[in-house]
Amino acid sequence: MNIKTIIAIVAILVLIVTLFFIYSEEEQVDENKKPFVEIVYPSKESKVSKIVLISGIASDPDGHNDLLRVEVMLNNEWLRAEGAARWSFEWRTYEIENDYYYIRARSWDGADYSEIHEIKVKVDNPEIVKSDAHKWAIFIAASNFPEDNESKLGNGALYLAEDMAEYFVENLGYSTSNIFILFDDGWIREDNGFGAPIETLQERKHQYGFTYAGATKDTVTSSISYIVQESNQFDDSEIFIWIASHGCGDNSKKLFGGKILERSAVFLWDDTLTDKELGDLLIGLRSDKTCIIVDACYSGGFADKTIFDLPEFFLLDSNIPSSGRVVMTGASKFRVGWANPIEGPLFSQLWFEGLNTGDADGYRPSIRNIGRPTVLRLFKDGKVSVEEAFYYARYVLRTERALDDYDKMEPQINDQYPRNGILGSSGGLILGE
Repeated sequence: MNIKTIIAIVAILVLIVTLFFIYSEEEQVDENKKPFVEIVYPSKESKVSKIVLISGIASDPDGHNDLLRVEVMLNNEWLRAEGAARWSFEWRTYEIENDYYYIRARSWDGADYSEIHEIKVKVDNPEIVKSDAHKWAIFIAASNFPEDNESKLGNGALYLAEDMAEYFVENLGYSTSNIFILFDDGWIREDNGFGAPIETLQERKHQYGFTYAGATKDTVTSSISYIVQESNQFDDSEIFIWIASHGCGDNSKKLFGGKILERSAVFLWDDTLTDKELGDLLIGLRSDKTCIIVDACYSGGFADKTIFDLPEFFLLDSNIPSSGRVVMTGASKFRVGWANPIEGPLFSQLWFEGLNTGDADGYRPSIRNIGRPTVLRLFKDGKVSVEEAFYYARYVLRTERALDDYDKMEPQINDQYPRNGILGSSGGLILGE
C-alpha cells in the first residue's frame, strides 16, 4: 500500500469521524427534554370547599420558559392555568356535587407535554342548617394590577380585610365558612404587593379557614350570586359586603372627576364593576339586614349619592340602596379617596376603628350626614351600629388635624335600615344581632 493510499484512507476516516460527531451534536441539540409540572396546593386526599385556588410549579429543563404553559384537567377537559413557572387555576367547588375528584396538571414547552401530575381530593361543602349562623361576609380588594408601581395600593386592603373578618368571627358570630376574601389574582406579592408573586392566599398560614380567591370579575360576580342564593333560604340572614379598589374617574378634572353623567365604578383585577352591575347582582337579595361599603375614589354613585349628601340623577340610580340596607362609600362621586399601602383605605380604617373600639357609640348624623358625637347619654347604649361607625369616621376626617388633607373625600351614606322612607331609618343596623 503506497503512501498516497494511506493518506487517502486516513483522510476518509477523519472525515467520517468528524461527520459523526457533528451529526451526534446536532441530534443532541435537537433532542427536546420534557418539561416538569407539580401540583403544590391542595395536597392529595385533602378536603376542599367553596373556591379552591389550585397552584403549583413547572419548569423546562431546556430553558425554553418563553414557550411554557400549564393546563389543568377538571371534568375531562384541559383548561389553561394562569402563569407558568408559578401557576394557579381557580376551581369553584360550590357549583358541583360533594364527592371525590381528580385534579390533573401538565405543562407544555412548545414541543412536548410533561408527565401528568394527578391528585385526588374530596369536595366537602357542608349544607347550611337552621342552627347555623346565617351571616355572610365578602371582602373584595383589587390593589396591585397597574403596570405602574406608583398606582398600586399595596397589600394593605388584604390585611384590613383579614382584620375585619377575624373581628366578625370572634365578636359578631360569623362562621369562617361563610366569609370570602377576594384579593388581586389570588396571589400575595413580595415588597408589600409591589414585587413578584410569592404564594397564593390559600397556601399562606392563617388562623381561620376563610375562603380565599382572586378579585376577578367572574369570581366576584359568581361569589356574590352564591351568597345571595344561599342567604335567601333564611329569613334572618345578615350580609356584609366590602369593596376596596381604585375608582374609575379622571384625576385631571378636579371639579367633578369626569363623573357628572357617568356611573361610579371600581377596578377589579381584570375588569371593572359599575354600581349598576352590583345593583343587578343584588336585585334578588331578600336579606333585610345588609351593609355594603365601597371604598374607592368617585364611589358615591354606589350609594346613589353625588356630593354633599345630594341624590344621584334618577336615570343613573344603581338600585343598590333598598329597604333593609345601609350603603356607604369612602368618597363622594366627584372626589378621590385615599389608601395606605400597609393599612388599607382610610375611610374603612376609621369606620372599623369606631366599630371595634366602641368609640363610635352615640355618634349622630348632624347636617348633611357629616357626623358628630352625641351630647345626650340616651344615644349611648354600649353598642355600635354601622351608621354610628360611619358618622364617627366622617367626624374624625373633619376634625382630626393630621387628616386635614383628606376631609374632601366626603364619604356618603344611604341608610334604609330597617326600611326606606323618611322615618324608616330611625334604628341603626348592629351587626351580629
